[in-house]
Amino acid sequence: MIRFENVTKYYGSNRALSNINLNINKGDFVFLVGPSGAGKSTFIKLLLKETDATEGRIFLGDMEVTGLPNRKIPKLRRNIGIVFQDFRLLPKKTVYENVAFAMDILHIPAKTIRRVVPQALSLVGISSKAHKYPNELSAGEQQRVAIARSIINNPSVLIADEPTGNLDPDTAWEIMRLLTQINLRGTTIVMVTHAKEIVDKMEKRVIAIEEGRIVRDDMRGAYKYHV
Repeated sequence: MIRFENVTKYYGSNRALSNINLNINKGDFVFLVGPSGAGKSTFIKLLLKETDATEGRIFLGDMEVTGLPNRKIPKLRRNIGIVFQDFRLLPKKTVYENVAFAMDILHIPAKTIRRVVPQALSLVGISSKAHKYPNELSAGEQQRVAIARSIINNPSVLIADEPTGNLDPDTAWEIMRLLTQINLRGTTIVMVTHAKEIVDKMEKRVIAIEEGRIVRDDMRGAYKYHV
């Protein structure tokens, strides 16, 4: 599903990633952990082709990301949903409109949008909030809207970048249960996080990056080695 082959990335003279070799299989749920500046954000930017690898090759499914021409980048990004820590909802659009917008920009027929958006809102448990605006929602509800928007086009991969960072512990676990449900439907999830308790309790695959290198890749891992 996601494959990095000998990937190195420099920004000027600064080496952000060094000789990364990695396979993430379809349907995996992976935590990407490490200190700030370790290279996690660069990993995501390379996968989205927001920046290019200095060396090596990157694949998403049967599509090679490295060397992908600009005209094919939208197709790549349609296969990747993204959830951010700060939600990034459009403040002047309702919940329904925020989610529909992700389909509208792809010129999907209005009839399809009217059918699919309510299904997504139901999946994330906010059907009753369809006509509310973001400032009328709690932080947890806003994140649910963001998740609905990220999966509305049925991406093969969902990248969750600190999705619980702005949430209280109980709401954070609600979001984790929702992400688990989405993963069980077949979506590959890569979650960047500093949430040690969540990583430790979930016992999913943990990939740890430090100073641009993979220092640990455990199938049922913890945030850090237990001493």
